[in-house]
Amino acid sequence: MTRLRLRIEGPVGAIETVVERPARADGAPARGLALIAHPHPLKGGTLDNKVVWALARAALDCGLIAARPNFRGVGASEGEFDHGIGETDDLLAVARALTAQNGPLPLTLLGFSFGAYVQQRLAGRVRAERLIMVAPAVSMYPFEPVAVPTTLIHGDADEVVPYDAARRHAQTHGIDLITLAGAGHFFHGRLTELRERVRGRLLPTETACAP
Repeated sequence: MTRLRLRIEGPVGAIETVVERPARADGAPARGLALIAHPHPLKGGTLDNKVVWALARAALDCGLIAARPNFRGVGASEGEFDHGIGETDDLLAVARALTAQNGPLPLTLLGFSFGAYVQQRLAGRVRAERLIMVAPAVSMYPFEPVAVPTTLIHGDADEVVPYDAARRHAQTHGIDLITLAGAGHFFHGRLTELRERVRGRLLPTETACAP
């Protein structure tokens, strides 16, 4: 695996982004690109969040390039918090930059909590193969249906975003729901299981991800 920390030019300045490339034993190129969004910037969310890290590991397991940007105002990313609006523009800039560098790889969008809200906004502006929302903040932000195959992963003991709100959202919009029994919002002690569940959605069933 190779790891780079880039400064990608965005609408209001540099976007700090960690990009990791999978080590393929067969020497084959990456199968796709995974863009991963972290939780709320004003509540401690960064690209180093442990759930975001687990999502990146799942993507790498499956042969995808994993990109984790810091939202504006976080770390070395320039700008100020913009309630998901400017953050969507920033993710679009990162997706375009990485596509220019790597070619038109299949794009997967993954987001945790507030990051899931930003990703569902981005899903209407890019050609994405799939959207995976982990503990999406559906009780806090106006999530809209998107024309992208979507999976929602939520713990039924979530203390931040009520599980019932996530279940209603999934049922209303026909979204595939994976429930982690007993898991809270931050998946304490459940990151390995979360990683496994995400791996199961990243590639077709006939293609196995690395253990």
